[in-house]
Amino acid sequence: MTSGWTAQAKTPPDQLIIGMNMNNLLTLDPAAMTGNDIVGIVVNLYDPLIELDPQELTNVRPALATSWEVNDARNLITFHLRDGVKFHSGNPVTANDVVWSMRRILHLNLAQASVWKSYGFSKKNVDEMVRSPSPGVVEIQLPKPNDPKLVIYSLAALGSVVALDSKTVQAHEVNGDWGNRWLTTNEAGSGPFRLDNWQAKDVLNMSRNPHYWRGEPKLSRVVFRHFQESQTLRLMIEKGDLDIANNMAVSDVKALSHDPAMQVDQVKKGTIYYVAMSMKEPHFANPKVREAVRYLIDYQGIGKALMNGYGIVHQRPIQVGMPATLPDPGYTLDIPRAKTLLAEAGYPDGFDTTLRVLADQPFLNIAIAVQSTLMQAGIRAKIVTGTGNQIYGAMRERKFDMLVGRGGSGVEPHPHSSLRALVYNPDNNDAARLTNFQGWRTGFYDKQLNTDIDQALLERDPEKQKQDYFAIQERYDALIPALVPLSQMVDSIVVRRDVKNYLPHPSATTFLRDVYKDNATDVPPAGGKKL
Repeated sequence: MTSGWTAQAKTPPDQLIIGMNMNNLLTLDPAAMTGNDIVGIVVNLYDPLIELDPQELTNVRPALATSWEVNDARNLITFHLRDGVKFHSGNPVTANDVVWSMRRILHLNLAQASVWKSYGFSKKNVDEMVRSPSPGVVEIQLPKPNDPKLVIYSLAALGSVVALDSKTVQAHEVNGDWGNRWLTTNEAGSGPFRLDNWQAKDVLNMSRNPHYWRGEPKLSRVVFRHFQESQTLRLMIEKGDLDIANNMAVSDVKALSHDPAMQVDQVKKGTIYYVAMSMKEPHFANPKVREAVRYLIDYQGIGKALMNGYGIVHQRPIQVGMPATLPDPGYTLDIPRAKTLLAEAGYPDGFDTTLRVLADQPFLNIAIAVQSTLMQAGIRAKIVTGTGNQIYGAMRERKFDMLVGRGGSGVEPHPHSSLRALVYNPDNNDAARLTNFQGWRTGFYDKQLNTDIDQALLERDPEKQKQDYFAIQERYDALIPALVPLSQMVDSIVVRRDVKNYLPHPSATTFLRDVYKDNATDVPPAGGKKL
């Protein structure tokens, strides 16, 4: 049963209480963060140069930078910073701080360095490529040819390229770690909120920055609380003890969607649910076996029975909604065809394998469904469950057979964002350690495909570029990839109706600076996206 409309929320009127699963919240260091959950916290503690409009992703808005321009050669982006911005410490935000912050990402070479390394930046060249020629000016020179539009999108969307208070961080540096240990549990930003404290897997408190350059935030405090069970989240938000609930099971979201005190916001993300195979494993090195697996997935059945509120059926690496995305190829479950392919591959009786998956939903239910259809063709997959570090850790080490997962960047509104994360693999050697690239993780490598992706990125004619991306998707499909896209992620967020100006962001960079609560509202407003 769901509660009726409650005229007065129990949470304080000037505080926002957000419930979420914080198991994957491992660090607050912008250069080291992984996953979407931390991004929504970091962007409220720090300021980026520029940001993406949550309602129109291709619209890049000013932030610390008031303006920017690209030179005619398309290899230099120049940013002009606003005056008078201060860090939480009181130190002024300078161009040198911005330069130091970006250089730090490459020198630390942690999770957030991967994208910038794919653009050609490295420890060796970043000090030369990212610079401040004069006060208030930041120049980013591209080490190799690229589409500057994509680089601008990355600066605006990733949440990692934010301004750090270099003086404060350097004061906490230990053994040349660029302050990484200290920033794991502290912050040195200029954002609308300041970190009060963080207790891992428990609670994170932020209070407003009264001197914020955009104006003092309306909320005095934001509290993130950890809840592992979806039913607990549901109970807490029904009682009015939470204002917003994330990471909920679809069954609980559906129940709350009928409560007039709640609104369910569904945000389409660029992330893709997939079944992955390791081409380092002899079975899956055979393209006929991979093709058999392609026909042993009940895409439509999974989409209808398991993914409502989690995702929509999608079988391409480039996310839905882009002009460069081809229509789905229309793969369906076809047991006889899969059996024929397995026999042609030399496995008429199938084989034994393992299928790794997070012990969370919808991943586990997807894995069970895939296990069932694989079995019908003789592929006996033992399900292995675990935490994110255990499951994706094995994938990053290229020590897995099969895996149900979710990945891909897709945070930038550009086809290359998805292709870079899911397909691109410029160096298939184990020593390359391109751990953020799903292509490398699965051992899928095609030199021509990499070349085509590189060339499409540089194409200046929009129509020709779109046709190039069509061709890339067709080649990828014909090569029988080791990663089979199933569904594009949908994130369902439950928000109490007295919360105003909360705009969930497709790239996880949800800004809280303009959010407030209208506790005087007696009647819930009409509208809201219902499941």
